[in-house]
Amino acid sequence: MYSEKVMEHFSNPRNVGSIPDADGIGVEGNPICGDIMKMYIKVKDNRIEAIKFQTFGCGAAIATSSIVTEMVKGKTLEEAKIISNKMVAEALGGLPLNKMHCSNLAADALHRAIEDYESKKAVAVT
Repeated sequence: MYSEKVMEHFSNPRNVGSIPDADGIGVEGNPICGDIMKMYIKVKDNRIEAIKFQTFGCGAAIATSSIVTEMVKGKTLEEAKIISNKMVAEALGGLPLNKMHCSNLAADALHRAIEDYESKKAVAVT
């Protein structure tokens, strides 16, 4: 069923919470399964300095959110943008086929947070 790494991140999720003065916020949800993920990022010198998440969903959704935060903390925005759904699932040692949509939500929420940051930055420059 679930790998040891999925169970570890589900039981002890990293970087749970919110960042009140986040530079970017991304939200993704799946209306069919009901999972909703919200990612907050703080960016300094083009790097993700801090990242937190709030997830309402199953164990796989919590585990994918947790691993994404560990995968991108300290990375440049360009490095974070290439995090794919497949990379998230692989980092957890795999997910059951019927839970793969959870890895899609975590990577998508991260990408939405980066897009939010970049859109705010573009507005500030103009």
